[in-house]
Amino acid sequence: MQSLKLSMVVVFGLNFSTGFFYAWLYLNTKIGAYSYNLFHHKGLSVLLYLAGCYLKIELLQLVGVILFSHAAMDRIFGYGLKYEKGFKYTHLGEVGK
Repeated sequence: MQSLKLSMVVVFGLNFSTGFFYAWLYLNTKIGAYSYNLFHHKGLSVLLYLAGCYLKIELLQLVGVILFSHAAMDRIFGYGLKYEKGFKYTHLGEVGK
């Protein structure tokens, strides 16, 4: 039961923290784009998952899966990696066009 509670905290925490990177995009587009792209890069999520498998840390595996799923869902909805020009400029094209 304790691990379930911890897993729920991680799930909600990761989803909340990704919104934090949107705030950076409005405050400073260069820092915001860099931080957003770092945590929405699928390579990072795969690396975290594999590190969790190797180190036998289930929580790290969960973090990797959640980050990968979040990044994949963003791509499905048309939100790509951000350019420094602004939030709506992504590697998939302009958001909303």
